[in-house]
Parts: sequence; structure tokens; C-alpha cells
Amino acid sequence: MSQTDEAKDAVRHDTVAHPMSAVFSMTLCVAMLIASEFMPVSLLTPMAEGLGATAGQTGQAVSVSGLFAVAASLLTATVAGRIDRKIVLLVMTTLMLVSLVMVALAPNFAVLMTARALLGITIGGFWSLATAVLMRLVAPAKVPQALAIMYTGQALAAAFAAPIGSYLGGLIGWRGVFWVLVPLVVINLFWQAIALPALPARSRLTFSNLLGVLFRPYFLRALGAIVFTWGSAFTMFTYLRPFLEGVTGVGVTTLSILLLVLGCAGFIGTWLAGRLAGDHVGRLLVAPPLVMGAVTLGLLAFGHSLVLVAVLLAVWGAMNTAVSIIWMAWLSQNVDDAPEAAGSLMVAAIQASILLGALIGGLLLDAFGIGATFAGSIVMALAAILFVGSGRSLLKH
Repeated sequence: MSQTDEAKDAVRHDTVAHPMSAVFSMTLCVAMLIASEFMPVSLLTPMAEGLGATAGQTGQAVSVSGLFAVAASLLTATVAGRIDRKIVLLVMTTLMLVSLVMVALAPNFAVLMTARALLGITIGGFWSLATAVLMRLVAPAKVPQALAIMYTGQALAAAFAAPIGSYLGGLIGWRGVFWVLVPLVVINLFWQAIALPALPARSRLTFSNLLGVLFRPYFLRALGAIVFTWGSAFTMFTYLRPFLEGVTGVGVTTLSILLLVLGCAGFIGTWLAGRLAGDHVGRLLVAPPLVMGAVTLGLLAFGHSLVLVAVLLAVWGAMNTAVSIIWMAWLSQNVDDAPEAAGSLMVAAIQASILLGALIGGLLLDAFGIGATFAGSIVMALAAILFVGSGRSLLKH
């Protein structure tokens, strides 16, 4: 690296004594966030029985966290103003801890929903700042690798949180499962306090800053691609279980194995994206909707074959973790002058598209059946491909 490059690196990131320890503390936070967000899915029935609510009502515990995540992703960086970003992240982790304790102690449905709203604030706040913080912890050339490390936490939680939660729920009850997460979050809180350096805000983010980034032509087009990419993914994924049970004809044990295959494949996607995103991010942007849309089409065509379904789900799972790394690497390279504003807008778009994807998929399922739901996912994937094109129009000039 030349002296000029080193000088640029010094400007772009803070001096951190142990940057990888800081990155790994954020990795654990990601794992806890994903586990906390989706744990009710694996514990839906016992939670509903314990709180005197219906399964459908309890399922809204996932939706409400997503709703508050959209708001928090837009407001965190602006409301935080010039507050040290380390303090903001520690507050977010503390809110996650409070949420878990409230869920474990929840006497009724209203307390559960309040706790999940707090978790949503953590989700939106953390993700809106995460990439910007990583860009300050490591040199620009190391950002894709740091992103891959952080998203390993997502892969871990996606692979193991649901099956472990379901198993432990049968042994110690659903409240016990949430209590198990509490000491892990406490450890994470202390780790972050020690490992993260002071990260003073470099400028005050305002809504005019957000609008300035939003209306950059290449960024606005990128948001369109993001909305349809994640919308496509969650239109299919949210209703994967009814497809596997109704079309493939699997039982609970086989279903758990298939979901484990999907989750474990995420480690491969994380590794590949971390290696490739640094130099090829423009060309990689089309890969998620292309591959995931093709997998969904393959499931419609070959859904009766268990072996082919397992292979297709492994491919989907690998791309499911890669997509976040690819897009956040794109952010670090193309909106590096305003990463917090870009992160806020991108996280809001992602969370909103997840909610809309699940909503559209459910409407199609009730009206026309699971085939229509998967077809809707494929249409969204095609729209995302059109927005991305060759990828060149999404790069800053």
C-alpha cells in the first residue's frame, strides 16, 4: 500500500487498539439480535398458550418488532445527534436486554408486545449504524471481511437459534429459553463496553441529509432493488413451511433438518461474499435476486423431490446471508461520504420490504394457494433484476 493510500485509510477510520475484538463484539450482538427477533417463531404455540392469546396474535410479536425497526432505523442517527456512537450502541444492547427480561416475565400479551417494540428499536438502531461503525473500526480494504465476520452472527443464529430454542422450550419452557439469552446479552454488553473505542459523531445528521442521500439517482435506484430483493426473499421464506409440508410432504423432523441445511449453508455464503464483495460488488448485486428467484422457481417445478428441495434450499440459504454483505459492501464503497444516512435509509427499506413481503405472500396464499405466493416472489425477483441491470448504474461516478 502506498503512503497516499495509508493516509486515506487514516482519515477514513479511527485508531483502534484491538479492532477485531470490537468487530467480534458486534458479531455476538448480531447473533443475539437475530435469535431474539425470531425466537417466537419456534416457540409460537407454547407462548400463545402461556399468555392466553391466539397463535396469530402471538405471531404479531415478530411483526411489531419489524414495524418499530423501520421507525428506529430512520430516527436513531438523527435523534442521537452528536452523541458518541459507542454510547448509542451500548444503549441499543441494553434495550435488547430489557426486552428479553420483559418477555421472560410477561404476564400478558400487552407486556409481550411492549417488549417486542423495544427490541424493534434495537434492531433498527443497531443496523442503521453498524456499517458506518465498521468503516471506522477497520481500514477501507478490510470492510468486506469485517462485514463477513459480523454477519457470521446472523448465520449462526439463523442455523441454530430456532432448533435449539424449540428443543430447550420442551425442557425448560418458553420463558426459560428467553432467560438463557439474558446472560449472553449481559456478556455482550460488557464486551462492547471494553472493546469498542470512543466513536464521537463526526457531524450532526438531519432529515435534510437523509433526503440529500435519498435523491441521489444511483441511490434511489438501489433502494428499489433492495425493496424488491428482500421483498422477494421474505414472500417466499415466510411461507416456506406450508410449502414443504403441503407440497414436499415432510414431517416435523425432516422439516427441521431442511431448515438446518438452509441455515448452515449461510456460512458458505458469508465466506464467499466476504472474499468477493470488495472487488466485484457492482457485478454481484444482481446475484441475490437472480439466484433466489431461480431457486423459488425450482421449488415450484421440483417441489415433490426431497433431494432436489434440499439442494435448492442450501443454495438459497447461502445467498440469504450473502445478500446483506454484498449490499453493505456496496454502501461502504458508494456512499462512504454519508454512511449513517445511507445505512438508516437502507435498513428502513429492508425492514419495510420484509413486512410487505410477508403481507403480500399471506394474501396470495389465502386467496390462491402457495403456488401463487411463490410466483409473487419470483415476480419481485424479476423486478429487482431490472432495477440492478448490469450494476453500473448503481455505482457512484
